[in-house]
Amino acid sequence: MSEDADVGIKQGRSGGVLTITLDRPDVHNSLDWRARDGLADAFDAASEDLTVRAVVLTGSGERAFCTGADLRTSLPRAPRPKGAPTFAQGDTARAIQNGWQRLVTSVLDCDKPVIAAVNGTAAGGGMHLALACDIVVMAESAKIVPVFVRRGIAPDAGGPYLLSRLVGPQRAKQLYFFGDDLPAKAAFDWGLATHLVPAGEALAAATALAERLAAGPTRAIAVTKRLVNSALDVDRGTALNDEAWGQELVMTTEDAQEGVRAFVERRETKFKGW
Repeated sequence: MSEDADVGIKQGRSGGVLTITLDRPDVHNSLDWRARDGLADAFDAASEDLTVRAVVLTGSGERAFCTGADLRTSLPRAPRPKGAPTFAQGDTARAIQNGWQRLVTSVLDCDKPVIAAVNGTAAGGGMHLALACDIVVMAESAKIVPVFVRRGIAPDAGGPYLLSRLVGPQRAKQLYFFGDDLPAKAAFDWGLATHLVPAGEALAAATALAERLAAGPTRAIAVTKRLVNSALDVDRGTALNDEAWGQELVMTTEDAQEGVRAFVERRETKFKGW
């Protein structure tokens, strides 16, 4: 298990599964800018690392998965001229784009399947971080908290984009307008969680799923992820063209050839990940 104490993120490897743990339990695994950017870097690195074939993301302890941004810290900024405002036009938008939007995008665009083990509260940006994952395993004791309206702010971190596609615009508005907690069972019923498990078992369940994916054809899964993620954003012709070229790319991999050989020889497949 590797650890950067200054950042608050732990990474552990078992076979082809990379487990990333948000390790800031004293602040309910909220992320300051160092942890946030370090996490995005970890997902970017996982895409490039051929030894990583699936990723599990979880939080330390049982109370919180991630409770969004750590508002106690502020992002370092360049010196300001005398008399300049504390926040100039463009500062907030730039911080969001380069910060939490970059983090959520790093999960969505990660070439490897990402499984969230939601062990506790997922609030604010942490809720959106979980929803960006490909598979979401929630403990029955966990909950989703769309806290934004309680703070008088609008949702960010890619949330409206993600939530509207997962539950439809009316339920997304219901969650954001009222900001009520959504218990794990309701999140599962709404389709925000793919698996519901007893308290304390989220990480083990997520790891078991990740091990299955790590034994699969990694490039085929990566192309499938991209096709599904873009399906609601493009017209039919573009979707079909992407599908055809995705298949073109996948059929050149060693794993695709292995899949055909295994079928012909009536044996189990042994995928390499490339």
